[in-house]
Amino acid sequence: MSINKILAVASYAGQIILESGGETYRVEETITRICSSYGLQDAESYVTPTGIICSASNENNDTISMVKRVTNRSVNLERIDLVNELSRTIEVNKIPVEKLKQELDIISKSPRYPNYIDVLFSAVAASGFTFLFGGDIKDVICSFLIGIVIKFTANLFGRLNINQFFVNSICGGISALMALIFMQFKLGSNLDTIIIGSIMLLVPGLSITNAIRDTIAGDLVSGLSRAADAFLVAVSIAVGTGSVLSLWMKYIGGRIL
Repeated sequence: MSINKILAVASYAGQIILESGGETYRVEETITRICSSYGLQDAESYVTPTGIICSASNENNDTISMVKRVTNRSVNLERIDLVNELSRTIEVNKIPVEKLKQELDIISKSPRYPNYIDVLFSAVAASGFTFLFGGDIKDVICSFLIGIVIKFTANLFGRLNINQFFVNSICGGISALMALIFMQFKLGSNLDTIIIGSIMLLVPGLSITNAIRDTIAGDLVSGLSRAADAFLVAVSIAVGTGSVLSLWMKYIGGRIL
């Protein structure tokens, strides 16, 4: 069996996990597990949020290394679970490498929830956060409407491959602008609560959690890079929201809180 094919499929499985928001240790474990299942020896991998480096050797001491760049990152826990389960299944029930590649292709191309479902429940989440932060029914309704707009905008810009920093800045600005308009027409009660509940949709909770987990586990490069990514997202949200609030106070005036 070709060592090249096995390592290529193993790194492909790791790529799917990493692009879906999985932890670096899980990627390394999956690559090692797949290589061992097909008889490769000394399988090693080094993973960061933006790339995978792995190597392995066979019984003839032929060694090969591979580097895979990861540029797209999102959150899809279902794909992580499917790849994780598949890597454990092949330890018991061996399947040809070509069949494993086909299974991974199916997982990689598996559709997400329909766009309207994504937008609807994002709006529900935004209104829920507003309620938790002490908003009344008027604030909850305002956040629900803002959540629909910013999630639709984020999905649209995501399909256009616009830089995530600008996407978060624009969505943060939209949430602040819509909240100010709602307050101007007396449709909301607490501006800060509406904005905070709405921008919670943009907060990178998974990245922050993985950054803490990787740092504690000793994966310092991965932990610090994820923390830096989360920090930049927070900055982009603050830039968009703060810019709109500043412009509103400067050109329209009035008390905004």
